[in-house]
Amino acid sequence: MLTAERQTSSTAGLNGPRPVIATACLSGTLEDKLAAAAAAGFSGIEIFEDDLIMSPWSPRRVRDECATLGLSIDLYQPFHDFEAVPAGLNESNLRRAERKFDVMEQLGCTTLLVCSSESAAAVDDDLLATEQLTTLADRAARRGLRIAYEATAWARFVNTPQHAWRIVRESGHVALGVCLDSFHVFARGDDLDVHDVPGSKIFHVQLADAPRLRMDAADWSHHHRLFPGQGVFDVAGFLERVLSTGYSGPLSLEVFNDVYRQSDPRYAAVDAMRSLLTLEERELSLPPAPPLTGHAFSELAVDDVSGPAVARTLTALGFAHAGQHRSKHVQLWEQGNARVLLNFAPERAVHPATASICALAVNSADPQVSARRAERLMAPVLPRTFRPDEADLCSVAAPDGTAVFFCHTDWLDDFLPTGADAPAELLTGTDHVSLTESIDDFDHAVLFYRSVLGMQSDQVAELPAPFGLIHRRTASDPDHRVRINLNTAPLRRGDWGPTVPNPQHVAFSTDDAVAAARAMRELGVPLLKLPDNYYDDLDARVLLPPQLLATMREHSILYDRDEHGEYLHFSTEIVGGRLFFEVVQRTGSYEGYGAANSAAVCMAAHRRSRRAAPGDRRDYSLAHLTALSLSPPELVEAAAEAGYRYVGLRMTRVTAQEPHYPLATDTGLMRATRSRLAATGVDVLDVELARIGPEGRPRDYLRFLEAGAELGARHVITQLPDPDFSRKADRFAELCNLAQPFGLTIDLEFPSWTETPDLAEAVRVLRAADQPNAGILVDLLHFARSDSSIAELRDLPPAWFHFAHLCDAPAETPSSQEGLIHTARFERLFPGEGGLDLNGVLSALPAGIPYALEIPHATRVAQSGAQEHARQAITYVRQHLDPLQHQTPGTDAA
Repeated sequence: MLTAERQTSSTAGLNGPRPVIATACLSGTLEDKLAAAAAAGFSGIEIFEDDLIMSPWSPRRVRDECATLGLSIDLYQPFHDFEAVPAGLNESNLRRAERKFDVMEQLGCTTLLVCSSESAAAVDDDLLATEQLTTLADRAARRGLRIAYEATAWARFVNTPQHAWRIVRESGHVALGVCLDSFHVFARGDDLDVHDVPGSKIFHVQLADAPRLRMDAADWSHHHRLFPGQGVFDVAGFLERVLSTGYSGPLSLEVFNDVYRQSDPRYAAVDAMRSLLTLEERELSLPPAPPLTGHAFSELAVDDVSGPAVARTLTALGFAHAGQHRSKHVQLWEQGNARVLLNFAPERAVHPATASICALAVNSADPQVSARRAERLMAPVLPRTFRPDEADLCSVAAPDGTAVFFCHTDWLDDFLPTGADAPAELLTGTDHVSLTESIDDFDHAVLFYRSVLGMQSDQVAELPAPFGLIHRRTASDPDHRVRINLNTAPLRRGDWGPTVPNPQHVAFSTDDAVAAARAMRELGVPLLKLPDNYYDDLDARVLLPPQLLATMREHSILYDRDEHGEYLHFSTEIVGGRLFFEVVQRTGSYEGYGAANSAAVCMAAHRRSRRAAPGDRRDYSLAHLTALSLSPPELVEAAAEAGYRYVGLRMTRVTAQEPHYPLATDTGLMRATRSRLAATGVDVLDVELARIGPEGRPRDYLRFLEAGAELGARHVITQLPDPDFSRKADRFAELCNLAQPFGLTIDLEFPSWTETPDLAEAVRVLRAADQPNAGILVDLLHFARSDSSIAELRDLPPAWFHFAHLCDAPAETPSSQEGLIHTARFERLFPGEGGLDLNGVLSALPAGIPYALEIPHATRVAQSGAQEHARQAITYVRQHLDPLQHQTPGTDAA
């Protein structure tokens, strides 16, 4: 791709000043930066002094490598604190400069950047500054070099371009000129006045954009610069004024940005070149962006788990499955002008059981021109396979991999009508699409949509959220027919985050939000429930008719208004792991996206809805033994990726050979585990194992119980390998008493090789202990191997059963204790693969209890990895057990 990008940019080529990039913009070593700059099509570079110092290449080697790559070296920088200093310091500075001149001669670079002084030794004396800079320029000229003097915004005295120009003009030396940097002009709020600066005295021009921040100018410059088009500065206006002087030297990008300096330099360099191409699109004869006339469709990547769930929600929203693609496993869902595609075989990778936006399509007045512009701006063209009778849609890749299509309406002919009619006409079209980007992709994406699609940045906002600020940039076409929201959490690095990682949503428009919410609730849409506190606050802030406020409260509708109009909107719960749908009504000329606090209110509500136990599906837990090689944080992550609701965590070592995860005593491990639980929304169902034998003491497990409660666990798995019934019953009761203040149940498991070997013995213990938080854990393998009675199980109190361990195994029982243990720990099967009476046992258990998948299988884990084995387990259960459970009387629908 990068080779194609270089060819594209080279073909485009700048007709005027040459494109140059400072090595300070990019991450990596000097060798990495040179390769990235050349691949992106730059013709020259500025070498930042530190990059050369760190490089093993000699200056002469750097010059040769640059020549091989087709790069000139246009500037060496920076040279600090030179002018207006005492005589002794001036002599030291001149000696330092001569050494830099030596380096520049070897580099083949002719211009040195001298930044205006920040030194405490400098004085406010323009005559002295002029004299010393003239001496420096004279020495440079003797060696065929020249000095570009730059006024930095935070310098002590010379901090404006006009001031720097007065000194240069007074000097009159042919080898002394100015360097103009857009950041230093805009950071001070100045307007660049260059009417009296001849282009011949502008030796170098640097371009940078930035967000509007209120902070020290030096910190702003060193950490938050952006490429042109990514910030709020009028860089195009700056460039127009510079070029009006007759300047024809290089145009260099100098962007100091913490994200870019940690990102792959190849992609940062592509972004840099794209910003320059957009900045000079008139000079380049770049095809203007054709008008966009609306959202054509939003395409969702789904699988056999998430797809049906999304389809049910779309149906309840009033959509109809209107078409099926002629040659691909893609469904068209339609209502009014709102269209959603469900792609069951996406080319882009999808997390299991997850739905995500994989493509956006916009209606373009001229799709071919839109595509040519995108290609000229170095957007990777995506290959597509299609039949001769299908539309040849143009598509390019956004920085995060989302496909962007340019369409007319002819693409609809690729779908065979199903004859289905929409159950309701509630929605009129797509209002906007909202994507969450990583901080690494955020600025890339802003520039991509602005430049490639010709969109404008409408709003820059910081939104309060339960887990830190959210940065939002919105983009739309001039007529607001296509709107895209980009969000990022700038300081989050995965340790603490919302229940839904990187949420996305598609917002549909309606003419009547209240009527739509009422109808959709009747159709069964899982609407996001908002707290009453939101409406109490809304009532205090905005005077609304009482009946309208009551109706919005009833249907969880959010509200905002400005001087132009009103905005009513409501959301579904999360469907398919990370996606939700929104319905919005705009009145008047309102162009925003809700009140500043609406995002926080919704994020908190989504978290609550994800943590609340749903009533219409089976909850599964990932038992630790299934993937015991995963640490607790890794297990939580694996469970979230695969779609488990819970995890069970093993906090004590059962055998000397197995890994040990001492959550009760390792505070670092506890903190990491809790962070991943919070970030993913996965809960801890149970902790194990409190194993109390003849010498065991329940009080030894007090810290274990405290740790379980700290993790939010609900249950504790216990085994009693003690032949003395009275003693083990007493100790079981004592453990229950210790656990009760923590809100924990004590669930007795009965492996067939222990002294509590079957259901009957476990029942005796519970009856003798007589504790309200006592329970029995039925593990299907142990139940089968112990020849326990399903009839007895069915007659026991339902309150004793809080969850069950699910697995399968060969019907034949091993003849030895070693064989029993080996099967239990290393050779369990997915439900339906073996010969256990799963349906019989499960039908005797209370409806709705969670199933914990405890399916260790050493060979499968070795072949595919523990995380993949965990994913396969829940996928297999959903495919094979859930349909069985639907047919079983007395059980919950899975």
